[in-house]
Amino acid sequence: MEDIIIMAIIFAVPIVAIITSHFQKTARIKAGFIKDQLELEKLKHENYLLETQKLKLELEKMQIETEDKTKIL
Repeated sequence: MEDIIIMAIIFAVPIVAIITSHFQKTARIKAGFIKDQLELEKLKHENYLLETQKLKLELEKMQIETEDKTKIL
């Protein structure tokens, strides 16, 4: 009976180490994924700001052109 308990303990330690290692790897992968998502969201926000600025400038240009045309007429 004692042999079975000793064998169970001997095999339990490596199994626990394997499981712990797996959870650590999984956590590292998730952390990397979240970091990548954060970077992507920052880029999306920067792109949104640039697009907004571009559209604002185009609108101002159109308004200036319209004002010039009305002054000519």
